[in-house]
Amino acid sequence: MVVPIAPIGAIAPLGAAAPAAAAQPPTTSGADFATALGHGLDAVTGAQANADNLAVQAATGQLTDPAQLTIATTQATLMTQLASTLQSKAVTAFNTIMGMQA
Repeated sequence: MVVPIAPIGAIAPLGAAAPAAAAQPPTTSGADFATALGHGLDAVTGAQANADNLAVQAATGQLTDPAQLTIATTQATLMTQLASTLQSKAVTAFNTIMGMQA
């Protein structure tokens, strides 16, 4: 029996303002890998959009707390690095499995 691993949820913002596109973990307990991967990529996209939105606010002088931008940018960077690492590991695993069949 395969038990799916629950995804890591998004980091809650420290400021009073909520992120524009907050990523929510999937609520279904039997989500397959493709669905979980899709939700993860949506979370990365949401974090990047939030960081971009805060960067525009900072550039136009509308952002009152620069720490929000720093946190959002760091979060988006880390999520992007994690997605890239997972992609690299998946390709390596696929190539290893294909090498076993030869």
